Amino acid sequence: MFLAAALAGFVASAGLIIAIGSQNAFVLRQGLLRRNVALVVATCAFGDIALIICGVAGIGALVREWPALLQALRFGGATFLAVYGLMAAHRAWKGNGGLAPGSEANPSWKQVLLACLAFTFLNPHVYLDTMILLGSLSTRYSGHAQWGFAAGACLASVTWFTTLGFGSRLLLPIFRSAKAWRLLDAGVAMFMLTLSLLLLMRPLN
Repeated sequence: MFLAAALAGFVASAGLIIAIGSQNAFVLRQGLLRRNVALVVATCAFGDIALIICGVAGIGALVREWPALLQALRFGGATFLAVYGLMAAHRAWKGNGGLAPGSEANPSWKQVLLACLAFTFLNPHVYLDTMILLGSLSTRYSGHAQWGFAAGACLASVTWFTTLGFGSRLLLPIFRSAKAWRLLDAGVAMFMLTLSLLLLMRPLN
């Protein structure tokens, strides 16, 4: 029963995490630049693990009953995504950023960590997905099986962010081209700005 619950948790978590999101776009870009990749992967994975454990432990019910928290995250996240989207648009317009690893201004590990934490915890959907949805799904199991579900969900997060962060270097031959970086930044800009608008326009349920 434990293994079956763990497999169910892995599949459920993977389906939520692999969907394209602002956090994944950030991890991909850091992986391509080969900067603080281990720090970014660990921060994203441990952030997910903490939220999943909280959800399985029942804290997700508190978030569901306190909509003001999600609304505050909604507007804070929208602002952050808009700023990051505009920065990506500026890089795409200039066309001289990130032509190769180490070719643009190198932010400190503290700046990268703060950005990663913002992408992780300022996104209200991460609470809906991990604490509420996965937490609710885990209630189908009891005892050790419920924590088996949590273990599988956590393993999916670690697997995904490790693969995305360290595997993205396989795409480096493509991103030796300035045009490829401009297209990536343009895509990131549109994606971030769209997410920002959606957060502002759609109330969180």
